[in-house]
Amino acid sequence: MILVFGGTTEGRKAVEVLENAGKVFYYSTKTGEQQVPLHHGVAISGAMDAAAIKAFCRKHEIGLLIDAAHPFAGQLHSAVAEVVQVMGIPAVRYERIFPERDSDIMWLDDYASAVREINEPTLLATTGVQSIVHLKPLEAKGVRVYYRILPRETSRELAMQASIAPEQLCYYEEGEPLNVNAAAILLKESGVSGGFAEKVAAARALGMKIYALKRPATPSGFHQVNGVHGLRRMVEKLLPEFFSLHSGLTTGTCATAAAVAATQRLLNGNMPEEVSVTLPNGETIMVEVGYGPDYAYCIKEAGDDPDATDGIEVRAHVERSEAFRIIGGEGVGRFSVPGFDYAVGEAAINKGPRQMIRENIFRLTKAYGQWSMVNGQLSITISVPGGEEIARRTFNPRLGIEGGISIIGVSGIVMPYSEEAFIGSIRKCLEVAKASGTKCVVINSGAKSEGILRARYPELPPQAFVQYGNHIGATLQIASELGIGRVVLGVMLGKAVKLAAGHLDTHSCHHTMDKAFVQSLLIEAHCIIDISGITLARELWGMLPPERLPHFARTVITHCAEHCRRLLPHGELTILLIDDEGKIYEI
Repeated sequence: MILVFGGTTEGRKAVEVLENAGKVFYYSTKTGEQQVPLHHGVAISGAMDAAAIKAFCRKHEIGLLIDAAHPFAGQLHSAVAEVVQVMGIPAVRYERIFPERDSDIMWLDDYASAVREINEPTLLATTGVQSIVHLKPLEAKGVRVYYRILPRETSRELAMQASIAPEQLCYYEEGEPLNVNAAAILLKESGVSGGFAEKVAAARALGMKIYALKRPATPSGFHQVNGVHGLRRMVEKLLPEFFSLHSGLTTGTCATAAAVAATQRLLNGNMPEEVSVTLPNGETIMVEVGYGPDYAYCIKEAGDDPDATDGIEVRAHVERSEAFRIIGGEGVGRFSVPGFDYAVGEAAINKGPRQMIRENIFRLTKAYGQWSMVNGQLSITISVPGGEEIARRTFNPRLGIEGGISIIGVSGIVMPYSEEAFIGSIRKCLEVAKASGTKCVVINSGAKSEGILRARYPELPPQAFVQYGNHIGATLQIASELGIGRVVLGVMLGKAVKLAAGHLDTHSCHHTMDKAFVQSLLIEAHCIIDISGITLARELWGMLPPERLPHFARTVITHCAEHCRRLLPHGELTILLIDDEGKIYEI
């Protein structure tokens, strides 16, 4: 059993991760005011000290603690650390992602230093209602303090108890911009999810002097993560039975880890057993690596996803060069047909992994203070011993990738694929989405399309976005069973042409692109082009004249709708076709 301490954005994300297991867990908040849809989770509220946590853990047989509370919840962090030490229960600290500290900000260690250092005539304090008692001494120095607090009755009561005049209170809803222009502002180092950078930018625009309280150090004894992928992987490691299927790493993440390790060895002679890798979503995970005579390597773990590349060794050899280059070596395939991110003949290392490698090497060399010396002049060769043989057991030859495997991965993490389990997780996500009270559910194929659709529907809660993978038909049927009234289906062209042909499961192992059918769609849209040489449907975006694209998109969407609307007979269905650049077409 798992006990989560939340009340934050990280707490909400932890719930989303754990709900996918379909097992009971407990979600604790101090006040119970945070509204988080729980399907398998059990909500509890009330402040808990170390004694209360110990008693709860004994009563409910807790095997793992997840501390996803606010960075400044120091008493709770210390209480959890005490439980870890006394009871031996492992604990994960779900920390926020923090931007680098800017030198134009006055950084403060605590409230006492804030009282000493702040001398401006007016101050806007965004540090929460609990900080009022600590900042009251500023009034004796002649500083007029305005407190920005949430419009909650409990917050108002605490402010009144501290004898704060009503005109000193500035109410706001989460996410609202600064609404008071004072000479200075006091912030907490609240990280990316706390809107720290946005508050700093707003204060700069208003000409305020910026003071910031440094986040307190995390007590020892925690396993630290700062994102959803790292959290799931840590839960899988510390409480393996909680998730029936375990996640893995993409070949892109393995190549990045090997490149980071090889670069460390080249520049500083360091050879750690694991290295930090920043994923495309900004979070960092630790990845195990090893070393050969002139290379570093990472063993690909596919988790419980059936993958021919599971267990392969992804190597990186790094040397100084006249420019920054990423090269495909032994066992890495090459593109033999157009339509991919790179030209024919280039190594089959996709755009996402290349970007991951580049950004991680930049961070590493910058942290070492050597980027100016290196100046990007590194050549990184990625190789996979036995990759050519392994590739024969994949779809690479059919796709036009020859001579080895491809280095791929959008999110950096492989989620376990089991048809029954995956569809079960879709059902759970749809149930949570309905419970959230969202006005519509947006179903999508994965990280890229979801990011585009979230930008289109910023007003919808995170629970409203559900990934179908390849199971479009099953997802729509479940939505209908649950009585979801409105569904938006986002689909990219590769899956759309299969769906338009009536294939409701679009996985390539079941259905490949039917060129004859695609040609019939083009004819119907009055687009006469030769597609005999294409391998991927996405190539059509670059072949069609711009003025014919809306006509072709409308034709594809119409055929998709014919097969999909019957699965949602009592609901409203909108189908959005997304191109490679993120442009959306609809009827």
